[in-house]
Amino acid sequence: MHTSVPTESATLMKPIWIVDDDQSIRFVLEKALLREGLPTRSFTNPREVLKALEAEGESDGPQVLVSDIRMPGGSGLDLLAAIKQRMPGLPVIIMTAFSDLDSAVSAFSSGAFEYLPKPFDLPKAVELIRRAVGESQREGVAEETMADAPEMLGQAPAMQDVFRGIGRLAQSHVTVLITGESGSGKELVAHALHKHSPRANQPFVAINTAAIPKDLLESELFGHERGAFTGAQASRRGRFEQADGGTLFLDEIGDMPFDLQTRLLRVLSDGNFYRVGGHSAVKANVRVIAATHQDLEQRVKEGVFREDLYHRLNVIRLRLPALRERREDVPVLARYFLQRSAQQLGVEPKRMADAALECLSQFHFPGNVRQLENICHWLTVMAPTQLIEVKDLPPEVLAAAASASGAFTALAVTSVEGLPEQLSAGVADAAHLVGPERLLQGQTSMTLHDANGVNKGGSAWEPGLEQEALALLNAGRTDVWDALTRRFETSLIQAALATTRGRRIEAAHKLGIGRNTITRKIQELGLDEA
Repeated sequence: MHTSVPTESATLMKPIWIVDDDQSIRFVLEKALLREGLPTRSFTNPREVLKALEAEGESDGPQVLVSDIRMPGGSGLDLLAAIKQRMPGLPVIIMTAFSDLDSAVSAFSSGAFEYLPKPFDLPKAVELIRRAVGESQREGVAEETMADAPEMLGQAPAMQDVFRGIGRLAQSHVTVLITGESGSGKELVAHALHKHSPRANQPFVAINTAAIPKDLLESELFGHERGAFTGAQASRRGRFEQADGGTLFLDEIGDMPFDLQTRLLRVLSDGNFYRVGGHSAVKANVRVIAATHQDLEQRVKEGVFREDLYHRLNVIRLRLPALRERREDVPVLARYFLQRSAQQLGVEPKRMADAALECLSQFHFPGNVRQLENICHWLTVMAPTQLIEVKDLPPEVLAAAASASGAFTALAVTSVEGLPEQLSAGVADAAHLVGPERLLQGQTSMTLHDANGVNKGGSAWEPGLEQEALALLNAGRTDVWDALTRRFETSLIQAALATTRGRRIEAAHKLGIGRNTITRKIQELGLDEA
């Protein structure tokens, strides 16, 4: 048995358990998953897996189980059956040689998430495991959100309006459209609407339509029949069937491909749909809650979103405010996230000094509540003492505070002369901790805002970029384009990886580039050695 944990942040999630008697298969999967920030734990046969579950309990079990079929000491299919009895929600991926495909197909009736034929394409294997991780995390978050954790926090008037809206819709089955910026908590609102509805005891199923490739999205939503396309070795239920009797949450609906919008409109109209490759209509009793950060009216004008679907979704609209619109909620949210992070890491919760809370409350939070949660994770790991002072705050928060005071510009971010003593110490500590390039990165991602948090249209990094280019040109350099492009790309990739905690595929999606592109760039820029 072997355990691999890549980084501090990755320990926040459970490992992927790999079960195979072939050491080379285990090694290849371990290394590939570690590169993606996914911790692993390997076993050579099913007996070891069941023994580990018996000794450690299901709470310390896997996030996803990837198992071969034929192994000395037990069958992968028998393991699947035993696991599903103990952990019915755990995604299990079955690895199989071609001769075992019939067995793998029969495994679907026992609840396998998917099968992985050998020999497999490594990037595709990682992508499949990522999908399974997403399924597992979504179920885990749903359980946590709807059981132990408070549904939503907020005393600000804007949030009270949201709470009142949820209350009015409590006994309704009507379709709801939730709007708001990315990271503002739209899925939490959807959970609350479901929990307080007559469907509360039925499934809550969520899908992010922007996170799934176009050619897979139709099958994810509506399911497919065996043989519907290459690789469809068994029939599979889609999200609509999984949510029958309950609620289906369609996140980032504005990014749904145009041709799929037509199919969705029909389901919303009469509740009927067809699986991919199917000839019989399937009836689903599902309440749809949709969410988007985009302006759907504008998307309709641009011809990329159906007007009839927009009106069908826009029966009741709830607007979720950005965090900068409810700054008075930052302290209570920060305390809650610090406590949760400490619980996940098994350490004592840290607390914030009043000055640190005040400084944090003035931050613009372009990533909204999700960004505040990530900052609290960072502080739980990186703050040196139990009491978090201003100087302990992340570089982007300190840089924004200093910029707001007019103490320095983007080009002077690595120089702390002239700053107030507390901020000077904080920026110096941050520069020592993450290096000047990362600190500059935190500054260059900022936009200028007025006292009310409104974007004034300028970006603090653009004048600095122009001056840097002029300095290099005046110095006679002939590689200015390559030099600055390399630094620019490095900052973009580092920032994206920081927000996704090292997950490359998710970082590539956020940047709007392909998985192969980000992998190539990381190698070209030498970020693997960083």
